[in-house]
Amino acid sequence: MASKEEQILRVLSEDLQPLEDVRACMVVRKRLEGIVPITEDFKHEIVEIWEILKKTMDDLFDVVSHYSRFGLDKIYFELGKYDVMFFILPSTDTALVAIVPVLANRGLLEVEMENARRKILSIIEGD
Repeated sequence: MASKEEQILRVLSEDLQPLEDVRACMVVRKRLEGIVPITEDFKHEIVEIWEILKKTMDDLFDVVSHYSRFGLDKIYFELGKYDVMFFILPSTDTALVAIVPVLANRGLLEVEMENARRKILSIIEGD
């Protein structure tokens, strides 16, 4: 049986990475600790924003840790020509994150992200 980390990595690589608009996806907490698929699999175009993205995400996780207890569920921010979608895992300091182009179909991506978040929560909870 695969470990929980391997199962979560499979959700990322099979459910989210194949989507045309997903440039990168991960399940992480502050300092990008967590499950990040191999960086070479990320679309090369996000390399230019990677360092500022890491800093921005660290700052955002401070907000997540402070407000998630009040029901903070999702955060979106625009960084250059990309949207960063944070789907917070309830009662944690961790989020499912996807980086997509600003003009991506956010409605479709939200459905796919929510489905992936549910699968990941099921894995974490051991179901």
